[in-house]
Amino acid sequence: MNISITFRHMATSDAIKVYASDKVSKLQRFLRQPMTAKVTLSIDRLKHVAETRISSGGAHLEAKESSADMYGSIDRVIEKLERQIRGQKGAAESKKKRGRDSIKSSVVASAAPLPEPTRTTKKKVAKKAPTKKAAPTRTTKARS
Repeated sequence: MNISITFRHMATSDAIKVYASDKVSKLQRFLRQPMTAKVTLSIDRLKHVAETRISSGGAHLEAKESSADMYGSIDRVIEKLERQIRGQKGAAESKKKRGRDSIKSSVVASAAPLPEPTRTTKKKVAKKAPTKKAAPTRTTKARS
C-alpha cells in the first residue's frame, strides 16, 4: 500500500497527514489487491478541499469533497470512496453470478429478429362541413 499526501495552498500539518493516511489505509480492507492512493488537501478561498484517487489492480476510483473543515472533508471523501468500492464490488459479484455475461450481451443474444411490419391501407373518412360560429358580441362600457 502506497499513500502519498500533497498539501496545496496550505501549511503542512502532521496531524492532518496522519489522520488522512489512517482513513485511507482503512479502505484497503475492501480491496483485494494492494492499492495506491494519492490524496491532495488544499484550501480554496474559505473551503477546505480533499481530493483522493485510488487505484487497485484494474479499479480506479476518484472522489472530491469540500467543506468548512478539513477533517470533515476527509471523512466525506472516504465515505464516497467506500460507497464506490461497495458498488463496484456488488456489480462484480452479480456479474459473477450470472456467468460473466453482461446485461447487454444477454439481451442481444436472446432477442430474435422482429417480423416485417405489414402495410395497412388507410380508410378515407368523409370530411364534415365546417359549421358557422356565431360572431362574438361586443359590450361597451360607459365611461364616466
